[in-house]
Amino acid sequence: QVQLVESGGGLVQPGGSLRLSCAASGSIFSRNAMGWYRQAPGKQRELVAGVISGGNTNYGDSVKGRFTISRDNAKNTVYLQMNSLKPEDTAVYYCYLGFNGSTHLYWGQGTQVTVSS
Repeated sequence: QVQLVESGGGLVQPGGSLRLSCAASGSIFSRNAMGWYRQAPGKQRELVAGVISGGNTNYGDSVKGRFTISRDNAKNTVYLQMNSLKPEDTAVYYCYLGFNGSTHLYWGQGTQVTVSS
């Protein structure tokens, strides 16, 4: 059983910053990928950023240069540093975890990020 617990969402003004965290617990295999998707009202879920256990990262085009993903393998935790936030970043952000060799993804409960003045 795998559980993902997210934290760090909230309300921030345009141009501000937030840091999201996602801690995984349970049966965690060492070779895995963690990251974030987001879903805004009326829109499809989109990839924000991902990082594999070896450290390689990938980002959605809309967040490149503004968001940074990192992970602490010892803590099974992934972080998303979000800078220069825009109103269009407003969404529910979902943490995910996937294991090497499997297409199944585990999901967190989601955390709301609202960018508004």
